Amino acid sequence: MTDKDQKMPVNLPEVLVTSTAISDKVAGAVKRGNLRKIAPRLYSSNFIDSPETIIDRNLWIVVGQLFPGSVIGYRTALEGRPTSDGTVFLSAQNSRVVELPGLTVRLIKGSGPVKGDTEFMGSLWFASKARALLENLRPFRTGKGLVRSLGRQGVEREMEKILRVQGENVLKSLRDQARGLENALSAKKEFEQLDGIAGTLLGTRKTRLRSVEALARASGRPYDPDRIERMQILHAELHTWHSVPRPDRCASGNCLLNVAFWDAYFSNFIEGTEFEIEEAREVIFENKVPASRPADAHDIVGTFRLLSNSQEMSETFVGGPVENFLDAIKRRHSVIMYARDNVAPGQFKTTGNRAGDTIFVAPELVRGTLERGFEIYRSLNSAFARAAFVMFLVAEVHPFVDGNGRVARLMMNGELFAAEETRIIIPTVYREDYLGALRALTRQNRPSPFITMLDAAQRFTAAVDFDDLDASTVVLQTAKAFSEPYSGSLIIPD
Repeated sequence: MTDKDQKMPVNLPEVLVTSTAISDKVAGAVKRGNLRKIAPRLYSSNFIDSPETIIDRNLWIVVGQLFPGSVIGYRTALEGRPTSDGTVFLSAQNSRVVELPGLTVRLIKGSGPVKGDTEFMGSLWFASKARALLENLRPFRTGKGLVRSLGRQGVEREMEKILRVQGENVLKSLRDQARGLENALSAKKEFEQLDGIAGTLLGTRKTRLRSVEALARASGRPYDPDRIERMQILHAELHTWHSVPRPDRCASGNCLLNVAFWDAYFSNFIEGTEFEIEEAREVIFENKVPASRPADAHDIVGTFRLLSNSQEMSETFVGGPVENFLDAIKRRHSVIMYARDNVAPGQFKTTGNRAGDTIFVAPELVRGTLERGFEIYRSLNSAFARAAFVMFLVAEVHPFVDGNGRVARLMMNGELFAAEETRIIIPTVYREDYLGALRALTRQNRPSPFITMLDAAQRFTAAVDFDDLDASTVVLQTAKAFSEPYSGSLIIPD
């Protein structure tokens, strides 16, 4: 048996709080090298990790053993974790501050467990949502400037989220629960505030609100704040991105028609509307519609008509009102999806939609989220940045039942065309690179893969000569553009 094994016997817990009853045993274990002291009254059988790491890993066990019977409350109850500087707030019999390695415990004199609080980790209590909201309406600042409460704005944001995610009945029930705690917590003033916030969010009262989310809800333009936060992350990355100027060589004539053909072809292929190349050429240039696939044919024709229309693609939105932007999204969707009445062409969705684990913006939040995103889009300076942003905005909100990807890419290329820059085509072989980069941003808030993916796709598009359709077909074949994802990599022509 090694020294390491002897110092970490399996019959001792990783963390242990001493007491009078076991102090002699603990002292003996320390003397034998089986325990070490990591903080006042706190010992560990782990001799390898730092005290900070051990306490962090056993956070609530440590807090529960040191302060049994206390209630996890105030901002800790809403956030579910310590603050950024490692502080947790408890409601207890007396006020005091206890400093531990990597953790500060602030006990605030207040009520013990009340109706609705739940037992937690055997020796603690967790404040109910109603209690936590009332406690967070009590502003209080510690000597170091740390706020124990999220305050009025934080409570408004939390209540708006409850309404947005869980619905009116849950918010009403929460208000009723808070009313029942008014006396037990001596929180008459706090309940009056909570009642006013709930009523204003529900549209039955008028109280002055402070948080942006609650104000938007009360004004009839609620939005998805998580999506807007993600868009702000993308905005920050795009703001510092130095895009390479790639002038558009296909602004008119046959070159415009040919590049629009390939754009429409690949954009629909990505979404499962697949045609052989010759078949797609017949559909678009000869109006030959397969009898068995009229709707599919119209999808690709509608996309092509928009992408090849110089006037349509030259429309800019930066200096105009948001209504022009929203109208363009709807109009372009109606043209692409004209043959599919079941997806309500040109109309925002009325039921939720999702792709795998990703749940898109709720129907009632679509307009407000697009409006907020539009304001961010307008602040970007380069055409590439605006194109990337608007593509993600439409894709992330997913405002329609179907056809969102095609509209998103069309909006992106419209932004580039209007600035006389090369559009971005996503070939079939590049589909997983495209989707993977979108997932990295949507699920992990990582914008860099998304931006570099679009930059590479634009570099590819700029390297292809589209003056002759047959010649461009050969170039695309050589570049592996038509290959299935995972069967090869896109080759950018010299």
